[in-house]
Amino acid sequence: MSRAHVTQRSFFDDHTRLLALALPMILANITTPLLGLVDTAVLGHMSLPAMLAGASVGALILTQIYWVCGFLRMSSTGLSAQAKGSPNNTLESAKVLWQTVAVAVLLGGAVLALQSPILSLGLTLTQPNSEVALHLQGYFSARVWGAPAAMLNLALVGWLVGQQKTRSVMTIQIVGNLLNAALDVVFVFGFNLSVAGVALASVIAEYTMAMMALAVAFKQVGGVTVRASWFNRAARKVLMKLNGDMLLRNLALQGCLAFLTIQGARYGETSAAVNAILMQFFVLIALGLDGIAYGVEALVGEAKGASNRAEIKRRTYQGLAWSSGFALIYSLIFYAGGEAIIQLLTEHDDIVNSALPYLGLMVVLPLLAHWCFLYDGVFVGLTRASAMRNTMIMSALGVYFPVWYLTQQKGNVSLWYALLAFLLARGVTLAWSFYILDQRNELVSS
Repeated sequence: MSRAHVTQRSFFDDHTRLLALALPMILANITTPLLGLVDTAVLGHMSLPAMLAGASVGALILTQIYWVCGFLRMSSTGLSAQAKGSPNNTLESAKVLWQTVAVAVLLGGAVLALQSPILSLGLTLTQPNSEVALHLQGYFSARVWGAPAAMLNLALVGWLVGQQKTRSVMTIQIVGNLLNAALDVVFVFGFNLSVAGVALASVIAEYTMAMMALAVAFKQVGGVTVRASWFNRAARKVLMKLNGDMLLRNLALQGCLAFLTIQGARYGETSAAVNAILMQFFVLIALGLDGIAYGVEALVGEAKGASNRAEIKRRTYQGLAWSSGFALIYSLIFYAGGEAIIQLLTEHDDIVNSALPYLGLMVVLPLLAHWCFLYDGVFVGLTRASAMRNTMIMSALGVYFPVWYLTQQKGNVSLWYALLAFLLARGVTLAWSFYILDQRNELVSS
């Protein structure tokens, strides 16, 4: 066999490994919005619109909590990937598994313990009418009991991605979402459980996915005895620092997205509707770019665990190449079919006509945003949470809000100028941070 043929085959196999990790996560990501459509369809066929409104707001309250707690997924992925790449990988992987499971259980228990004040705060912020509030409370009171499982799923999905078990994650997500959809129909239309039935279906699906994920994890590290030293003061300090930095990073991001929603609503009903439509373009690019980022997290983390600086850089630039390709494809799709996408999302001509002028921004959105998706994955794999925190806060305070402030006279479009500048700033600052770490030879250090 010639040297050229060996090189070509090695190149192909190398890139295939990244895609083999990324594609299952893309498919898993696609099932989540589809589940949301089923929930909405079932609720939308109930007798009162207040049922749909109440359940939607109740789900939003819990979803925001789970989203902020997404730091658990990110820290778990990075630590798990590094454990997989370490010389004593089975023991280290078991250690990370039980540490993250412990944190997840504590967080889930905290949500249960604080469910009354959480509900009260949600009611205060949303200020629904009495009928919507009644159904909101009914949904929330049932759905909140899935919080421990939801937190476990965050931790276990992260751990499994770090172990490069993305096919297992895909299977678990699809099974859980299909189960949820089926139980929606059975509980609501078969047992007449109304809003509580939709919540109960989600709870059962969440615990089912958690049990499936635990089964896969146990098979991976079965036979390793849990050790008290994994939970001592030094270990807790490391976990608290890592998760705390990730939490602050998520809060800063959530603050920017919340500001876009709230300020858009202040510009009027049409602007709020347009922003809701345009955010679906952001959701669409996340399906693909997140998948690439997941693969990079696992491979970069494994390389760090093996203290392989060259491999970290190679996997980073390999991921950047694929991320750029996905971004270009998205831009071409939005350029050619953006108007059709908007018309598919709404039938109201006034909203369509108001959204069309934003299509140029949607075309450049993937090209500006893919950098931060990719480098987020790199820094998750490196477990460099402080850099993720600092660059997020810097981009929010130094770019997002100043850009909006300086362009606010343009109205709602100023929010999108600010968001695009913010996403680009995040990518640039993370890339610069990576460059500095490389120059200081600190990519493999803790």
